[in-house]
Amino acid sequence: MTNLLTVLNDKNIIIPNNIREVLTECRSYTVFNTTGELSDAATNGKDNIEYEVKYDVPGKGIYAEAVVQRVKNGISANYTEAYMRRRDPGTMVIADNKPTDKKRFIDKYGYEFSALQTETFDWLKKQDLAVFFYFAGRENIGSLGIAIAPSNAAFFALGLSMLQEMVAVDDLKNNAVLKSVIFVAPVFRHTHFNGKQVVVHNRTESIHELYSYNLYPGPSAKKGLYGVMLTEAEKENWIIAHCSAVQSISPYDNVTTFMHEGASGGGKSEMHQHIIREPDGRVLLGRNTLTGEERFITIPRFCTFNSVADDMAFCHPSVQLKDGKMRIIDAENAWFVRVDSVKQYGDDPSLEKNTINPLLPLLFLNIETQPGSTALIWNHIQDEPGKSCPNPRVIIPRKSVPNVVNRPVSVDIRSFGLRAPVCTKENPSYGIAGLFHVLPPALAWLWRLVAPRGHNNPSIVSSGGMESEGVGSYWPFATGKRIPHANMLLKQIIDTPRTTFTLVPNQNIGVWAVGFKPQLLMREYLTRRGAAQLKSDQYQPARCPLLGYELNYLTLEGSKIPSRFLKVYSQPEVGFEGYDAGAEMLEVFFKNELQKYLKDELLHTGKRIIEACLSNASIEEYNEIVPMSYEYEYSFNRIEDYEQSSVNNRL
Repeated sequence: MTNLLTVLNDKNIIIPNNIREVLTECRSYTVFNTTGELSDAATNGKDNIEYEVKYDVPGKGIYAEAVVQRVKNGISANYTEAYMRRRDPGTMVIADNKPTDKKRFIDKYGYEFSALQTETFDWLKKQDLAVFFYFAGRENIGSLGIAIAPSNAAFFALGLSMLQEMVAVDDLKNNAVLKSVIFVAPVFRHTHFNGKQVVVHNRTESIHELYSYNLYPGPSAKKGLYGVMLTEAEKENWIIAHCSAVQSISPYDNVTTFMHEGASGGGKSEMHQHIIREPDGRVLLGRNTLTGEERFITIPRFCTFNSVADDMAFCHPSVQLKDGKMRIIDAENAWFVRVDSVKQYGDDPSLEKNTINPLLPLLFLNIETQPGSTALIWNHIQDEPGKSCPNPRVIIPRKSVPNVVNRPVSVDIRSFGLRAPVCTKENPSYGIAGLFHVLPPALAWLWRLVAPRGHNNPSIVSSGGMESEGVGSYWPFATGKRIPHANMLLKQIIDTPRTTFTLVPNQNIGVWAVGFKPQLLMREYLTRRGAAQLKSDQYQPARCPLLGYELNYLTLEGSKIPSRFLKVYSQPEVGFEGYDAGAEMLEVFFKNELQKYLKDELLHTGKRIIEACLSNASIEEYNEIVPMSYEYEYSFNRIEDYEQSSVNNRL
């Protein structure tokens, strides 16, 4: 084709000088216009069924980063290091001097990024490069960007082109503005970062530069560009939620929209799963981890559902109706689905069908395959003999998801997922949440500030204990200041009182192993009933106030859920002793994490909520600050009303 820079000049698209120099001085570059072209290049040509992505690393010699195979249902890529198969939560550093609460490059590494930036460009100029344009976002919400990567890392570029909508050069509009660029230079993780994943954000006046010094798409192609979008959203005072969403339809044709938030491993992708029946038709509710006892329920018919979003959604002003419910639209072009819960054939028939016979080729990561075979999502690669990788993934384009919803939706139930460990009186933990809890708005905000990452997280490299993922649970990906996001979340919650908040655990309820059944059963029950229709005697303040309201009883299609799954202290293996010890752990964690939000810039209503938590407030006290409201009359100045009320109360 005609020289890319000439085409861009003809379209009056301004290219920053550093990008222009890299493209002008590199050994060669190939412009890609479709994911199909990148799929062909992933194995160094569509006729090759296997390709090793390797580099000459100074001081280390030839090093293979990944092995890429062409399979019948797409491309399979496997990293040679177990460490590279999960996202390292400490990847982000900020190179610029704009406002941020994140670590700056110079503070973490002791030298100015400009030196490494020059080295990065010098390395790229010695490579054959793959170049393409993408739109970070969806439905005209987002911005145009350009990706520049070594051509032999086409599998990484393929993943990026699937997650962010690829834009062909001929489709670029005249006078289009480039807002972001991602430079990919994997050798530098060895030469400069001791083998670690590092992603550097450099927010210039004209463009957001992203430097990916690794080939795992999670921290860069996905979360890195999430950070690019969050940067723009922070400037414009709106939120990109870290969530999944489904529209659930009951057997009686009730439609309820669920938005499920939470830290990595909190059950976002799993909200799209169907409930699996046992061979005899029953549903396994849980298994006692001490006795081995299993508890089943019977559900004659399940709800159906249509998928809306998998991991992030725009809460953009243009999609809001100002009717008291939050509205969202998916922010992604494809979904980065974790399949660790699919351990054998039949665990998730719908997802298995869609990945074995996809409408479009898929990209599989950490799935054990053979060249020319069919990638099967239950064949997880082993990190070491006998130990499966906890983070197998598949990238699925939205357009290949059956019945996917492509329009904005109003959210009825906004749930938050907590990855909970086993709790017993001998070994207490924060695994004290019942099947699900209803949260007052003030508590819902606190959970989104603290955002516990939780027990045994499969998605990231972590210690395995409870850690905070930060405000909105998207804080690891944001580049700016913490308090503006806390304020935006509070305003959003106060201005959407017709959206109901719930808290739902996964993995364990006390001593019972439950997997992701709680959120799936919550979806089933509330689709039929709706949180606003709970009887007054059906719930009461939880023994631990941070858990909001606990359920006294719950019957689903004639099957009564045992109280041990609703109130963990009713389990004899836990009792009040184990529960109260776990509650104290949760309270200490909240109080420690909330200290960082007590800043002058925080809305006064927010300060009242945090101070209430620090003072061991009751649920009634939280409701006095921001009342729960099922019956609703909307005020266009609702947050201002609360702020004025807060000032009056203070005076």
